[in-house]
Amino acid sequence: MAERRLSSREKIVKSALELFIQKGTIATTTKEIAERAGVNEVTLFRQFGSKQGLLLAVLKEAPVLDRMQAALSEVAGSNQPLIAYGETTLELLGQIPELTRSLICESGQSPLENRQALGQVLKQANLQTEGYLRSTQIAWSGLSIEATATLLNTLVIGHVILSASSGGLWQDQTNFLQMLNDLSQLQNQAEDAIESNNEASNTLTVPAASNNAVIDLPAEVVRSLFQTAKKLGPQQYALVYVLFGAGITIEEAAELTSPCVFATKSQHLLTITDKIANSRQRQVPVNRWIMGNRYGTYLKNPLTQWIKSQPDEKTTVFVSADSKALETAGLLALWNSIASGTTTITGNRATPFQARQTWCIELLMKGMSIENLSILSGMSFQELEPYARRAKEKAALEQALAIDQKKN
Repeated sequence: MAERRLSSREKIVKSALELFIQKGTIATTTKEIAERAGVNEVTLFRQFGSKQGLLLAVLKEAPVLDRMQAALSEVAGSNQPLIAYGETTLELLGQIPELTRSLICESGQSPLENRQALGQVLKQANLQTEGYLRSTQIAWSGLSIEATATLLNTLVIGHVILSASSGGLWQDQTNFLQMLNDLSQLQNQAEDAIESNNEASNTLTVPAASNNAVIDLPAEVVRSLFQTAKKLGPQQYALVYVLFGAGITIEEAAELTSPCVFATKSQHLLTITDKIANSRQRQVPVNRWIMGNRYGTYLKNPLTQWIKSQPDEKTTVFVSADSKALETAGLLALWNSIASGTTTITGNRATPFQARQTWCIELLMKGMSIENLSILSGMSFQELEPYARRAKEKAALEQALAIDQKKN
């Protein structure tokens, strides 16, 4: 079937978007747009009336919001959802820095209709952000979801504009993202401190429930994920194994390199670098026994077998079809292909974060202390408190079931 030819209007809008992205709105002339579209300026003015009318059409028809929605869907299962959101939106806006800068900074020179159209685009972006915040349970204490989305997008867009105009105020993107994460944590810590003071002064205060629910996966779901991954391929099998066997985050898995994997007859260790915590390193053992099933030996298991199958020069453990390092979004897509057929007690698909939660609970159930789990996981005692409660709940349930099965 022959490919549909673009109309002159579609060509003009497409060419305008390309030039606005490349040069910004003011620096782009209607003559340049017409030449790129292969039409004359008369046709352009007949279709849109003016460059501002053309800009209005671009704002209404550009696929930026669709791309944003698709990108956020891919990273919704991230272990660090705020960092993942920042990385995703910065990557999208980083593809159009001049357009972003000129739209915001030059909006005062635009007609009211254009400013209203830009406002609608920003409102739609905020709505998508609100949906993402709800799905990932991100909450800044004292702020509504709507206010959090607006603040977050204001910071991200401001960072893009400053970077495009003057090089920015941050050393690099990682520092900016760390600031977002730290700001959220400081806000929540301040709220926690206020709640603690209120509880101390009023013994009748009911403790607030944790925002981070622990939903570990049952053994049959974990086993099903392993079986599906094994059928899909050795890389998928290795990914599921390392997430459940070592409890690392999906972001840490994306940074994993062959030199970070150390295996002997008596142990299998990973060296993990925490980019957010000033490049602090920790070692994590990779368990052979996971939820009652054994997956090989320290020397021969899904991870070591996958690494051995790759050429020596490849140091990144997880790679794409063209042998490039898989970033977080790529690994999430890989995980989603594995977990597409699973559902949890909440009715949702299993996420990589639940693999980490399951790993934590299993270690606690087997007798590991909170202190030692904190060292291995890189999580604080406060973060691990819900896990300790969940482990006690499971122990109580197991004891109750055992009692029920005893003969009178």
